Amino acid sequence: MTDHPHQLPQPVELPVDERESALPLPAQLTRFIITGGFSAIVDFGLLVILMALGLGHTPAKAISFVAGTTTAYLINRRWTFRASPSTRRFIAVVGLYAVTFALQVGLFSVLFTLLTAQGLSRLSVQIIAFVIAQGVATTVNFIVQRSVIFRLR
Repeated sequence: MTDHPHQLPQPVELPVDERESALPLPAQLTRFIITGGFSAIVDFGLLVILMALGLGHTPAKAISFVAGTTTAYLINRRWTFRASPSTRRFIAVVGLYAVTFALQVGLFSVLFTLLTAQGLSRLSVQIIAFVIAQGVATTVNFIVQRSVIFRLR
């Protein structure tokens, strides 16, 4: 139960005092990169599986993006930026992910088409287009998350 009769119970999670727990930039960047690497494995692995099952490159990338970015957000919120749950932050992340979704899926789709026309193997095209689109989206994500989203209360 809670100490106050009208207070709703909170989820079981260790409290985070954001003022005391902010990591320095190098630590945040290192953790963001590690998390991004893991999330990229989720994203790329699902992309390859979905395309192998016959799904087109754009819908496959859209689904894999959602899986990868959800993984990244959940890990980054607690481990990288040490932030407590926040409705404002969640809404801001949804907006950011909408922008990076369009950026990453659009860039992947354009590169996939251009590189396929060059006669490269399907796997080579997937890897090159994925790495470029992922790199651009990751850079935008880190800058906006660090400077805006995880400063919200």
